[in-house]
Amino acid sequence: TILNIHLNGKPTTVTDGSTIGDLIRTKGLDPATVVVEHNLAIIPAKDWSRVNLRENDNLEILRFVGGG
Repeated sequence: TILNIHLNGKPTTVTDGSTIGDLIRTKGLDPATVVVEHNLAIIPAKDWSRVNLRENDNLEILRFVGGG
């Protein structure tokens, strides 16, 4: 089953049963460089594998970029 979610304001689909951790891996993101907001709550990286995504969830993934 496919779920419809919003990722950074854009419609996105994920497989039912996916977690935030699964989404981070699927997108090829480095967990050490991102922060995830799930339905207006910041989710610590240690909890990503425990938070199942649901229909119409809203996620914002912010990436840190080093510079100087």
